[in-house]
Amino acid sequence: MLGRTLQEVSAALKQGQITPTELCQKCLSLIKKTKFLNAYITVSEEVALKQAEESEKRYKNGQSLGDLDGIPVAVKDNFSTSGIETTCASNMLKGYIPPYNATVVQKLLDQGALLMGKTNLDEFAMGSGSTDGIFGPVKNPWSYSKQYREKRKQNPHSKNEDSDWLITGGSSGGSAAAVSAFTCYAALGSDTGGSTRNPAAHCGLVGFKPSYGLVSRHGLIPLVNSMDVPGILTRCVDDAAIVLGALAGPDPKDSTTVHDPINKPFMLPSLADVSKLCIGIPKEYLIPELSSEVRSLWSKAADLFESEGAKVLEVSLPHTSYSIVCYHVLCTSEVASNMARFDGLQYGHRCDINVSTEAMYAASRREGFNDVVRGRILSGNFFLLKENYENYFVKAQKVRRLIANDFVNAFNSGVDVLLTPTTLSEAVPYLEFIKEDNRTRSAQDDIFTQAVNMAGLPAVSIPVALSNQGLPIGLQFIGRAFCDQQLLTVAKWFEKQVQFPVIQLQELMDDCSAVLENEKSASVSLKQ
Repeated sequence: MLGRTLQEVSAALKQGQITPTELCQKCLSLIKKTKFLNAYITVSEEVALKQAEESEKRYKNGQSLGDLDGIPVAVKDNFSTSGIETTCASNMLKGYIPPYNATVVQKLLDQGALLMGKTNLDEFAMGSGSTDGIFGPVKNPWSYSKQYREKRKQNPHSKNEDSDWLITGGSSGGSAAAVSAFTCYAALGSDTGGSTRNPAAHCGLVGFKPSYGLVSRHGLIPLVNSMDVPGILTRCVDDAAIVLGALAGPDPKDSTTVHDPINKPFMLPSLADVSKLCIGIPKEYLIPELSSEVRSLWSKAADLFESEGAKVLEVSLPHTSYSIVCYHVLCTSEVASNMARFDGLQYGHRCDINVSTEAMYAASRREGFNDVVRGRILSGNFFLLKENYENYFVKAQKVRRLIANDFVNAFNSGVDVLLTPTTLSEAVPYLEFIKEDNRTRSAQDDIFTQAVNMAGLPAVSIPVALSNQGLPIGLQFIGRAFCDQQLLTVAKWFEKQVQFPVIQLQELMDDCSAVLENEKSASVSLKQ
């Protein structure tokens, strides 16, 4: 049961094959067994069991709330959860218990979902590896998969050491690890520059970033207000669509949300005629740093669409090369503004120094924030100085408009969706990842994902195949603004063609039959 999709488990609950309490207990048991992955910061066992009990009563009375009723989910620890500690993996918020739920959390609970816990992340979601939070790095479940272990044994140069585990990507790495390790069926992440799609690619999951304004940000502790979007991590596209259907819609507490264009209940139609599609391939995304395996799979994916009658066009996004610098200026500027609230008086950690208010401010922020957060605050304040504002912040905003216009022009040329890589390569070992500093890593790892956030478009990462090392590789589909349903419909068709294999974690689970019975054999292998 643990290895099944959300949709399959929902059907099993409705048919009485398993109860919400039994399902909740199975997931809690696996959370304990996989504690070494460090996916969760807080496990809300009592809350989840109480929610399961209430769900069970509804099922017995024939009053199910829908597809999410009784389904275990996890939430990234930068979403406010009433009565449950919300830390952003930072000393600044350690011990903070919000008095309210984020809108997306409340919507999940209103649909009967079971909150298993709060997941690990980079501090204040600033990173691309889930390695820079105060609770330690998150380990990628694929480090312990049968597929990866067997490939390592075949390599005479590999050291089969436990220290050589892989990163999950980030910053929503805890949420990705939680779903990948079968401890829940869906998880919320946040996506500011790729923080949901990046770990999805590294953990063999579907990672969906909705259009900006489609899903409420209320209660998501902000990083970059103009780019932040709640993201969805699931094992298949249909599951992501179910969660999106629960979350999408206007929110009076978030003025950036728009009228909900999603039809509910949100079920994806099958793509009837692929030949009517036009797939765009951005030529600027073919960069030297892209690994040969990802490049090859990207090309074969385009060939797959073409072989089924779709039109595949090379398109140009000419301002792509400026996106990293532009994103850095805008991101750090908004970070500097958002982090100003954490002063030791109104919010967050307060030091013991009482010499002066200024000294208390400085010491509280020095103790509360890590080097990465402090560095971004300093950069942002530099860009926002009166003498620098026009030359940096205003220019970056103008470049952001040019980047957004590039996408508009591409879609106006007749393209329905864009097909790109999600990451430069497969997941790398932690010891290799930390050789670079946070800023360099983020610039490299989010190169294909940041522009989407600056343009406010929907995008989804789909797992395509295993690399020669037995690790997941994902590709990204980008859609027109608020054409989320069309984007997911195309992604669902593609997912069905490639049939990505299920992770095999026999060593972590007593009963692997549920996972293995659901394992897929590729109908169209892009590795050939």
